[in-house]
Amino acid sequence: MTGFLIIIHTIVSLLLIAVVLMQASQGGGLSGTFGGNAASSVLGGQNAGNVLSRVTTWLATLFLVLAVVISVLSGPSDESTTSLVKRAAENRPEVPALDVPPSGGETTLDLDGGE
Repeated sequence: MTGFLIIIHTIVSLLLIAVVLMQASQGGGLSGTFGGNAASSVLGGQNAGNVLSRVTTWLATLFLVLAVVISVLSGPSDESTTSLVKRAAENRPEVPALDVPPSGGETTLDLDGGE
């Protein structure tokens, strides 16, 4: 699901870039540079700016909504919020306790094997 939303998000971002670049700015924008005002001739002279502004607004809103949805879906789950150290301590196998001699007497280890 998240992969599909990321693909849609990428397509929306590319469309948003294209629409923003097509808008006429003070210098004429790319809509006047490439295609000889093709956007103005297709959409009509005065309505081209309004339509591109509306499309930009909708694409930007969709871009932000998709970004929030993707971040919520791919965020940490309840299982991953616990500490790795705590999880390792819970899954640790039981180790039998060592017999420790009382501290009153001194014991020596016979490493020679009794010789």
